Amino acid sequence: MEAGSLPLELWRMILAYLHLPDLGRCSLVCRAWYELILSLDSTRWRQLCLGCTECRHPNWPNQPDVEPESWREAFKQHYLASKTWTKNALDLESSVCFSLFRRRRERRTLSVGPGHEFDSLSSALALASLYDRIMLFPGVYEEQGEIILKVPVEIVGHGKLGEVALLASIDQHCSTTRLCNLVFMPAWFSPIMYKTTSGHVQFDNCNFENGHIQVHGPGTCQVKFCTFKNTHVFLHNVPLCVLENCEFVGSENNSVTVEGHPSADKNWAYKYLLGLIKSSPPLLPPEDSDFLMSLDLESRDQAWSPRTCDIVIEGSQSPTSPASSSPKPGSKAGSQEAEVGSDGERVAQTSDSSDGGLSPSGEDEDEDQLTYRLSYQVQGPRPVLGGSFLGPPLPGASIQLPSCLVLNSLQQELQKDKEAMALVNSVQGCLIRKCLFRDGKGGVLVCSYGQAKMEGNIFRHLTYAVRCIHNSKIVMLRNDIYRCRASGIFLRLEGGGLIAGNNIYHNAEAGVDIRKKSNPLILCNQIHHGLRSGIVVLGNGKGIIRNNQIFSNKEAGIYILYHGNPIVSGNHIYKGRAAGIAVNENGKGLITENVIRENQWGGVDIRRGGIPVLRSNLICFGYSDGVVVGDEGKGLIEGNTIYANKGCGVWMMSSSLPHVTSNHVSYNGLYGVAVFSQKDGSGEFPGGHGVQENFSEDRDAILWETELEKEDDPLRRPITTALVESNSINHNGASGLYVQSSEALHVLTNVIHANGDRGITVAQSSQPTRVANNSISCNRQSGVKVEAQCKVELRGNGIYDNRGHGIITRGDSTVVIENDIIGNRGSGLQLLPRSDTKVIKNRIHSFRAYGIAVRGRAKALVQENIIFQGKTNKTIFQQISNNRECVMQNNKFLVFKKKSDTWRLVNPPARPHLENSLRGPSAAHNGQKVTAMATRITARVEGGYHSNRSIFCTIL
Repeated sequence: MEAGSLPLELWRMILAYLHLPDLGRCSLVCRAWYELILSLDSTRWRQLCLGCTECRHPNWPNQPDVEPESWREAFKQHYLASKTWTKNALDLESSVCFSLFRRRRERRTLSVGPGHEFDSLSSALALASLYDRIMLFPGVYEEQGEIILKVPVEIVGHGKLGEVALLASIDQHCSTTRLCNLVFMPAWFSPIMYKTTSGHVQFDNCNFENGHIQVHGPGTCQVKFCTFKNTHVFLHNVPLCVLENCEFVGSENNSVTVEGHPSADKNWAYKYLLGLIKSSPPLLPPEDSDFLMSLDLESRDQAWSPRTCDIVIEGSQSPTSPASSSPKPGSKAGSQEAEVGSDGERVAQTSDSSDGGLSPSGEDEDEDQLTYRLSYQVQGPRPVLGGSFLGPPLPGASIQLPSCLVLNSLQQELQKDKEAMALVNSVQGCLIRKCLFRDGKGGVLVCSYGQAKMEGNIFRHLTYAVRCIHNSKIVMLRNDIYRCRASGIFLRLEGGGLIAGNNIYHNAEAGVDIRKKSNPLILCNQIHHGLRSGIVVLGNGKGIIRNNQIFSNKEAGIYILYHGNPIVSGNHIYKGRAAGIAVNENGKGLITENVIRENQWGGVDIRRGGIPVLRSNLICFGYSDGVVVGDEGKGLIEGNTIYANKGCGVWMMSSSLPHVTSNHVSYNGLYGVAVFSQKDGSGEFPGGHGVQENFSEDRDAILWETELEKEDDPLRRPITTALVESNSINHNGASGLYVQSSEALHVLTNVIHANGDRGITVAQSSQPTRVANNSISCNRQSGVKVEAQCKVELRGNGIYDNRGHGIITRGDSTVVIENDIIGNRGSGLQLLPRSDTKVIKNRIHSFRAYGIAVRGRAKALVQENIIFQGKTNKTIFQQISNNRECVMQNNKFLVFKKKSDTWRLVNPPARPHLENSLRGPSAAHNGQKVTAMATRITARVEGGYHSNRSIFCTIL
């Protein structure tokens, strides 16, 4: 028979009147008819699905307005699920001997209700046989005693849901039972409405009000399209239970409790439930674009490569210098090559370039002009992130991220993590899928080694959504959790599992709360707009927090305290109203390869004994500082890119003994690195750094200090002095390094380049500040400035081409030893009144000003220095004639005598020298941090010494 004998639309109209069995028979006629039956999906199959009294809309209760992909497939899934309870009959029939002689018994239907065969449910059950169907007609049935089910039966309410109410306490002793289209209420003598200890029970399209349901292992249950109003479902040691498309409303306690390890003793229904679950369509799509950032992301793999700078100072106007800064010899302006500030600091009046250097002059230089050329290389550490933020941030420009920092989809992460994939595919204990929990106290409690899997659920307007405690395990996939009055997900007492692909937002407390040795994997979630923190880890809590989007939370995106010790990697934490990550109250943690951006407070805030490892993160575009190490904060800050924050790159207290190494700190609005002292008073700190985030999540949190673990962490090495080493600090708005501290500080092997103010400013230093083996170049003012009453040791540094003086000091105990101070626009070294300085074994050169200038009554010991001649013979040394406190001993002054004179920076070679300098614990991992910027200095005399003969000076 051909379907084409009539128009298809006419066939569809005819077939729309057929019942389900007839549709099945028609689909078997031929392929054309089979395809015709399938084409009725949005008409007849939809009518059959919605007209079935045993089920509801396939997307009820979460998305009742969204149609399924196939109404026929949805109807099929429900039909198969409704027959699970009868699978046991096949097992029984196959086990009966002499099956050839067994006569198949037909199922009876027993009617209960006024005017029907039985008046009560108990009287019908007394005469029921195996798999009989008991039909309850509209009415209220109240049983005065406990009902015990001894034989498998099916109890169904006739009519619409709500027309049949059953007030009873039922105890199931048989292998299987199904109840459908009923309203359950507790009997007057017991709150337990239904209980089973070994058999399988199936509820379809039922309402439960104000009572309890108990299932004990090896018993199993299957619940679908049911509503639970103030009803508690208790599952104890169950091997497998399935709750699908259910609504839990108004619970006074937990809606569902899963307790105990899944029973190893499984009943007959276990394998059928497992097969039904695996045949259901997955909730995880192949790719999830929700977790990709809406940014222009592309890898930029340039290294912080060597840069060559050429500086030309000549009698005539240079290509980058205004005419006023290059007066003719002998003119009145010729004695003032630079402007002198109010504090005596000399600032060159030259236009600035993007890298702080100057352009080379032409090759046709007049031999009668004085020309000096400085050429050298600067190389800093290669950023660990694989890309560099070398240029200044452009307003409105997209953020360019290396490929290693782009968020993966959940499917991509699961493919990489076999253990996580195994958790996703595992099914044990309780499966809760596409359910709605609302307007009550608790959602799901998993305790005492219980196991539960939750997929595609909505938890809203609860006190909490999920609690996992006492060695229990949960798997949560693609749930929505919002507007909880406490935390969304709470793990305590060694709880664990997988929390992946969830949308957690607008909760009154933390989105995820991890405590007491709990150790979950938190993967690819969106945690946002919380009234407090996004994730809290405390009380020896652990966990792996990876590849999440955490944004727009009122407090810290991730808050670690009370010995919490998570691994936080690959997350995007942004637009928070406080810190991106806060580590407080002895918190720990490995924080690596995260993108932390646009937060109101510090990108990472470490205080009160916090001691994390902060490694290889991108911390950028914050409205305050990049990293804050506050009162008693500690930790290792290594290999991070800290870029374009409006405050400081790193703000820290020296008393906290932080270790800041191998970071790339650039284009921040204030200081690159600012070091303050605990004794200075927190109220005076800029930017509100004295403010502490208050944690009151749990009233007994402080009592946990007595039981916290003390573990040795191999990632950290003990240090006794605050340490800033091997960093690249460049193009920041103020000084590269600012020190205002009363504790000791070591500043070693850093590249401090092209910052908007000085390279290093020491405003207060009552304990020694050691500045050694650093490259300090091209800063807008002086290379180093030391204020009064400061104790500073400058040793082995290369201080080149700064726009002011090389070093300017008024400190009462300054030691300047074995530095190369070359090519600065002001004096190489300027000693201000009332300063006390030792200048020993340095090599000093200035193009335009004095090599060493002593202002006023400065006390100084100038010994064994090599001072190169600059532009005129007065640029060697300047001091007041009657200053007897300035002692000059064994210095070497080099002037030009003939054309063949050549100067070289040898024995030792040009500084800084890094081969013997202190390296960070990960020097092998991060590669070479800073290399020497000069190899030799050469002077070629084109004529005599006088001003009409050119002089050529090069550092290569």
